[in-house]
Amino acid sequence: MNLSFQELGISPERATLLEGMGFTEPTNIQTQAIPQLLNGRDVVGQSQTGTGKTAAFSLPILERLDENLKAVQAIVLTPTRELAIQVHAAVSQFIGNSYLKAAAIYGGQSIDRQIMQLRRGAQIVVGTPGRVIDLLDRGNLKLDQVKWFVLDEADEMLSMGFIDDVERILSQAPNERQTALFSATMPPSIRMLVNKFL
Repeated sequence: MNLSFQELGISPERATLLEGMGFTEPTNIQTQAIPQLLNGRDVVGQSQTGTGKTAAFSLPILERLDENLKAVQAIVLTPTRELAIQVHAAVSQFIGNSYLKAAAIYGGQSIDRQIMQLRRGAQIVVGTPGRVIDLLDRGNLKLDQVKWFVLDEADEMLSMGFIDDVERILSQAPNERQTALFSATMPPSIRMLVNKFL
């Protein structure tokens, strides 16, 4: 008998929302990651796309975000614009009727529109490294309140040459944060990253 989302620690309201979206039973990665993240631990997950990893990291974060604090409290880095859009869409659905706000920031779209999203008080940001750095340099994105840092498809980040950018972004977030890293493969370079930041 598989555990339910509520048994993993997800609130009844969000569990009902998930049920309405067709998520009735947590996947393996969700069963393993959600309780760890809710308990304040760092997580390293090896999982392919399509295993429900977006829910695995975003649901516990959404449970813990302070909706009264209009500052970025969680940042999710993705290697591509397409993935940023996809993750942002999923997170927005998981937010449901709460007052939490998510912003997607990536290249190829008006930076002014993204700055507006941040000014409206987004608590969770999903973005690509280049645009995140751009907004950090401009002073439009501040990471001093970040409590959760997620690196999605870390192996792709590595193969696309984004690791220096990732390190630069990480260095601007508080040391007292939770970090989750997801990767389809675990080459030595990813293990080095894990040892450095988790």
